[in-house]
Amino acid sequence: MKRNSSSAGRFIPRNSGIKPWLFILPAALVFAVFMFYPLIYTVYLSFFDWNMIKPVKEFVGLQNYFDIFKDPNIGKIFGNTLIYIILLLIFDFIAPYIFSFILSFVIKMGKNFYRSVIFLPSVISLVVGTMLFVWILNPISGPAAKLMGLFGLTAPVWSTTQGLVIVIISIMTSWKIFGYNFIVALSGMGGVPLEVIEAARMDDIPLHRIFLNIVVPMSSSTGIYVLILSIVQGMQQVFTPINMITQGGPDYGSTNLIYNVYNEAFGFYKTGTASAYAILMLLLFGVLLFLEFKYVEKGVYYEN
Repeated sequence: MKRNSSSAGRFIPRNSGIKPWLFILPAALVFAVFMFYPLIYTVYLSFFDWNMIKPVKEFVGLQNYFDIFKDPNIGKIFGNTLIYIILLLIFDFIAPYIFSFILSFVIKMGKNFYRSVIFLPSVISLVVGTMLFVWILNPISGPAAKLMGLFGLTAPVWSTTQGLVIVIISIMTSWKIFGYNFIVALSGMGGVPLEVIEAARMDDIPLHRIFLNIVVPMSSSTGIYVLILSIVQGMQQVFTPINMITQGGPDYGSTNLIYNVYNEAFGFYKTGTASAYAILMLLLFGVLLFLEFKYVEKGVYYEN
């Protein structure tokens, strides 16, 4: 060890120059191989016309991007993507927060039971969950159809109904994600002092004000994580039920940007167009994160 004369009381190791980089190197290599290189290669492919079979890629510049915005279905695809994001935020961000508040500060008995039951779907494959929902919501022989029949109602064919198909697929996806987000939100609320809650109750403050004015602000550092996770993980997971049930139909009624990347690449073998869609999806996520950090992050409460 040697003393640095320019800063009294601070000691700098002699070999501090290379050792930190050696420790970072394995993780940096993993990121470079599995994240940075695919991203750069996707940007590169978005400027070419290639079907993954031809030995030569044809450079077309920005034509793939122009073709996307000339597509008559692009408005519906972007609209569906925003609808999915809104529904996933309701089911996987707002609802888990409310449930975790109820379990933390309202329910007194059976907390471990409720916690286990709510978290259980998170360990079940989404493929299995999708098949289960298809059986339950079968418009002819499913339990939901029979229950509606008792009241003289007819179950809709949801997989071919515009609008309804997005809601059902979002519910399927949320069934898988809900439990994990619930546990994370529950742990965040564990950091809210009980003394503050009890003092609010003694002042006869309604539960909804306790939730909105005390619990949400004081657990907002966890909430911001759940918010980001709901969007990113939800948009990744929603691919499975779309691919299993509707394949983007009816008439692009359940297609979003992520599924359309897959459809363009492996359905129509338009690798350049698929790459351009992927870049647009990346930019959309970037805009959402920018808005989140600009308008939401600054209001987050960090205990320490």
